[in-house]
Amino acid sequence: MKNDIALFYVCSLIEFIGRKQRQRRADVAALLGERTLRHIYDYSDVLHCELIERVADEFITSSGIPVGDFDNESACEYEVPDYWTIGEVYERLIEDVCGDDLIRTLMEVYSSWIDAAISNYNSDFFYQPRDYIRECYREGKVLE
Repeated sequence: MKNDIALFYVCSLIEFIGRKQRQRRADVAALLGERTLRHIYDYSDVLHCELIERVADEFITSSGIPVGDFDNESACEYEVPDYWTIGEVYERLIEDVCGDDLIRTLMEVYSSWIDAAISNYNSDFFYQPRDYIRECYREGKVLE
């Protein structure tokens, strides 16, 4: 299950919503919930034909995602990676550690410690090779 376009879209949408609503990505995934995430995954081939801004607004409203105070973009001292780039980091990690249920794995990854590491745009963690990020996740910490 490599290069799952539907998963890539879901992760990029989570990132987009997180930036727009200034929410941690773990909180966005939790507020969307498993059922909505499965819906987005199942219909990503249709949803991706719309502007991501419109799709995000729809799910922000239907899931009641409030504006928060997490702003990792303005805290970034360097060039901010786009939401597609970060979506791909999550997609690859989820693919690499996936068990029986893709969406449950997504929820586990987003609710883990690694969400803060990937969301720290002042580090180079999100640019690291996918096998390194996978091993960090499995070990529960950034490896030296």
